[in-house]
Amino acid sequence: MKIALIAHDRKKDNLVQFAIAYQGILMEHSLYATGTTGQRVMEATNLQITRFCSGPLGGDQQIGAMIANNDMDMVIFFRDPLTAQPHEPDVSALIRLCDVYQVPLATNMGTAEILLKGLQEGFVDWRMIQERRN
Repeated sequence: MKIALIAHDRKKDNLVQFAIAYQGILMEHSLYATGTTGQRVMEATNLQITRFCSGPLGGDQQIGAMIANNDMDMVIFFRDPLTAQPHEPDVSALIRLCDVYQVPLATNMGTAEILLKGLQEGFVDWRMIQERRN
């Protein structure tokens, strides 16, 4: 699966710790990330990550384009709900695209853990479920 990793500044440490804890699962998938987040995760782990621009400089939109092209399977986005973000419209657009294209989205550690554990157990094969419905 293709998994995007994104984190606001105050949540980057949390995402790095998450990636360290779940490195065994994440290494089995293709990983993508916004610039600084991807760099921080790569420095802390042995994970290979395709990095895009920083979120405020278009990285959120680059990941959104992959979603719109049916080329992203899951998004883990540790958001900071208590700090205003200058690129909030981009964040909202990314979340909207996940909803429109039914891409699983975790915006906090608890949900991200459930998604990865489900992925590990084979329970998160949403594209096959969606194909069966059509």
